[in-house]
Amino acid sequence: MIYLQELLSNPVETISLTAVIDTALCVGAGGSSGSLADKPIVRTADNKLLIPASQLKGRLRHECEKISRGLGWAICQGPNPQMMCPQRADFPEDEARRFQRDEDYRVPGDHRYHCLICQMFGNPALPSRVIFDDLICQEEPENLPPEVLRPGVTINRRRHTAEEKKLYFLETSPANVQLKFTGDILIQPNSPASTKALILAGLHHINALGGSKSVGLGWLRWEIQGLSVDEKDWQTLLPGEIK
Repeated sequence: MIYLQELLSNPVETISLTAVIDTALCVGAGGSSGSLADKPIVRTADNKLLIPASQLKGRLRHECEKISRGLGWAICQGPNPQMMCPQRADFPEDEARRFQRDEDYRVPGDHRYHCLICQMFGNPALPSRVIFDDLICQEEPENLPPEVLRPGVTINRRRHTAEEKKLYFLETSPANVQLKFTGDILIQPNSPASTKALILAGLHHINALGGSKSVGLGWLRWEIQGLSVDEKDWQTLLPGEIK
């Protein structure tokens, strides 16, 4: 049951996030038409460039999982739903027992146990407590080239040579123009205490987004507003048995 008074006393926290793209960005929109590119770039309905919220959330969840495991938290094995909380199929018995021993894995109003990452980003049985916006380019489309194409060729992994008749074109954003993509991350009031610290740590691990990162596309830096993390917040990243 939702109580209005609790919503008023526990407002949603908003983190304003800006991705400054240092190189060309390639976020493909599979199946798009009207372009000469084999992999066109994704755009909004009014033709603005964007980084989908699903890509940012998935990448940030992956980085937060790595950080949490390194700190000693018991984390489920996503993205397979059967291996995620609360089922955790084939989870080692000694790891499974940790969930029952530590109250940090309990969610108010739910008798089941959920790992720290599932409490933040959700799972098939638990809604996400961190909501992501699309990151939308602030530059007006008429100020950008209508289409920037980057050629490529398929490489035969066995022979290490270029495949015949396998030329393709990627559409990217303009290179070296410091485009800014902005959006918000909303933190629900019932999020784990370590949410803000873990999000900040995870963002510092993300240096590129989109496709073809190995050839220099999608490299970026973050500008973050509305996220303050103090020593007490960092201490919440430690599991209960270490504190």
